[in-house]
Amino acid sequence: MEQLIYMDNAATTPVKPEVFEAMRPYFTEVFGNASGIYRFAGKAAKAVSDARDIVADFLGAKSKEIYFTGGGSESDNWALKAVAEAYEKKGKHIITSKIEHHAILHTCEYLEKKGYEVTYLDVDEYGVVDLEQLKRSIRPDTILISIMFANNEIGTIEPIREIGEIAHERGVLFHTDAVQAYGHEEINVDELHIDLLSASGHKINGPKGVGILYIRESVKIGSFIHGGAQERGRRAGTYNTPGIVGFGEATRLAKEHLAERKAKETALRDKLIQGVLEQIPYARLNGHPTKRLSNNANFCFRFIEGESLLILLDQNGICGSSGSACTSGALDPSHVLLAIGLPHEIAHGSLRLTISEENTEEEIDYVVGKLKEIVGRLRSLSPLYEDFVKESK
Repeated sequence: MEQLIYMDNAATTPVKPEVFEAMRPYFTEVFGNASGIYRFAGKAAKAVSDARDIVADFLGAKSKEIYFTGGGSESDNWALKAVAEAYEKKGKHIITSKIEHHAILHTCEYLEKKGYEVTYLDVDEYGVVDLEQLKRSIRPDTILISIMFANNEIGTIEPIREIGEIAHERGVLFHTDAVQAYGHEEINVDELHIDLLSASGHKINGPKGVGILYIRESVKIGSFIHGGAQERGRRAGTYNTPGIVGFGEATRLAKEHLAERKAKETALRDKLIQGVLEQIPYARLNGHPTKRLSNNANFCFRFIEGESLLILLDQNGICGSSGSACTSGALDPSHVLLAIGLPHEIAHGSLRLTISEENTEEEIDYVVGKLKEIVGRLRSLSPLYEDFVKESK
């Protein structure tokens, strides 16, 4: 089998064997509908309840505040649309940032067509939200602030506690898209003043197609999917019991090993960043140098196209990305990189490598070496680079 070095964990992660084994019985043995009233169905219902308790414990929340969904995008949609509908009598103004995931940005665009007004906050060169602009942007008719916990492309961790404090001081609800941070960072919704939080199973070695939305008990919003009485009447549909069990087990494992995993990933990440910046000229690290996810390294290489880089990396058994997996194939440069001030020609040469605890130092060395070789090869074909070198002499 050919070599495979997987460094696209921000896009998705493999299901851990322990998670798969926890899910297995609920496909073939304990297959009852968790909404049934007989004892056999009760086994599935208990598994759903146990998973809910695990997630609630991880977030410092109450079990009845955890709602299972089909994934992070659904959770984001539910949070924004339901708050907009429930609080429209108070106002129709929402605040978010320019570097949110498209599940937030496109939902905001949808709401703007429905008559809502959205303020898109600027970020600094590292991707950190401007807190002073946030304070100035809050109005009497502001009903929601939605800022991601950590950016999915450049890895920057936002000042969530400060944002939550500002929101609560002004009587505004605060939602955070924590899809990238959940299971990787310690999160306590009370300490951080979070009212709604989105997360997804497949980012933490759990299954695809399952996520959660935390909704603080005091937040009164309506149903997102109408039909049955599942999820306390707010999200109809037969329970995805195996997926929910997998989400719970992945959360349990993430919490149990969080500190040691972060330490290992941080060491590998820093080795990768140091190697790239020292060995490849005209390379730039994107995102905050220290306040970033432990597994994220995002670079721009001048005078090359990111797509060509990805193809050649793939030919060498290395999996990476140019940004969000949800925008794969897009011709435009990353909206995140443009928001932090990069010009188009530099933003086009981006590469996101997101590692895991399963990666090794030997793999990091191999990737850095191949990157140096591939970037040099691509630049040798670039007339812009040739002109730049001549002008530099």
